Amino acid sequence: MDDFSERTATPSDAVSRSEAMVEPEEVGVMLRLHRLGWGTKRIADALACSRGTVKRYIKLGGWEAYGQPRRGKALDGLEAWLAVTFSQHRGNADVVRQELERQHGIVLSLRTVERAVKPLRQALQAEARATVRFETPPGKQLQIDFGEVRIEIGGEPIRVYLFVATLGYSRRTYVQAFRHERQSAWLDGIEGAFHHFDGLPAEILLDNARALVTNHDMATREVTFNERLHAFTRYWGVVPKACAPYRARTKGKDERGVGYVKRNAIAGHRFNSFAELDAHLSWWMREIADVREHGTTGEAPIERFQREERQALRPLGGRPPFRQNRELIRRVQSDCAIEVDTNAYSVPWRLIGETVQVTLSGGRVQVRHAGRIVADHAECGGRRNRVVEAIHFEGVAGHGGMVRKESPPDEKPPELLRPLAEYELIVGGGW
Repeated sequence: MDDFSERTATPSDAVSRSEAMVEPEEVGVMLRLHRLGWGTKRIADALACSRGTVKRYIKLGGWEAYGQPRRGKALDGLEAWLAVTFSQHRGNADVVRQELERQHGIVLSLRTVERAVKPLRQALQAEARATVRFETPPGKQLQIDFGEVRIEIGGEPIRVYLFVATLGYSRRTYVQAFRHERQSAWLDGIEGAFHHFDGLPAEILLDNARALVTNHDMATREVTFNERLHAFTRYWGVVPKACAPYRARTKGKDERGVGYVKRNAIAGHRFNSFAELDAHLSWWMREIADVREHGTTGEAPIERFQREERQALRPLGGRPPFRQNRELIRRVQSDCAIEVDTNAYSVPWRLIGETVQVTLSGGRVQVRHAGRIVADHAECGGRRNRVVEAIHFEGVAGHGGMVRKESPPDEKPPELLRPLAEYELIVGGGW
């Protein structure tokens, strides 16, 4: 017998080791000794492990890590359902737990469900952080947002709401400070941006602010905009678009516009009045934001704007502010007209009895039906006047104007059939 066999066969030379930890080298020794004719008991004594361990590795023919048997889990087979439900409920594990009990009769603790959805939550967070950058052509898009910050004004910390609008192509920025974030602030801020850039983009991209969006279904992506916003965008001729709920980064460009304004324009500043804050923001837009080298485009926003985006914006057309408008609902009367401030304005005669929307703005009275302008008149300054457009009566007999059945002014009343004297005789005396 060789020296190796004699050395390994000596029990006193064996080293006490845990049977659970068998290294690949030891398995190799087992197999070699087995090929030399050693029995499993002798090999186990020599290597200080159990005989069953030796038999197992000889049968396997090599080393293999121990693995614990997998036990069945309550959520086995529900992986796809779990992923869909977790996404629909925006990562709310407790709602998923309730749905499990209601739909599948599976009762689990919240902690168990949280462990099960942990990989899904990580994926959801990674998706939320992901940004797919895309470039919009000049004049295509204006991105808007609001941010809240505390600023010392007149020696007191005041909560100020910053409206920030950024042109998608040139990255030129407009900022306006408000004392609130109500709908009127959103609309005034957008109009302020229109006038600052001296033009209208094709669309406005916005978050799902309650003041603007009534409902945005996360699953179907169907958006219901506020009626006032609809009227505003119709008035200016722009299209509203909302990014996906809880996914502000689906705007396409993660410009962090509000954060940039807070860090650069506001941080460390104090103001004596709100007017001084407004003046500072005007200076900052002109002297800092417009002329900086943008990190993505490598150009100053004002240069990119003047070279390519200015001419792509549509002209404002001298429209007055939207909030000076009046919007009314009227029913078309039988005389083919609607009444506003006691004055009558004609509409196509086929709309008699229909409900129409009336907008008064810039000295004009526009009448819409089913979203289409059906009449456009100059606003009448007097009272009880009638403004008529002949085309509205085409197809009606005598359509040069309304047909009124009246007696000619020079027509004399008909003569009595009998002289008055005969009536006097009948009643027995004079009148």
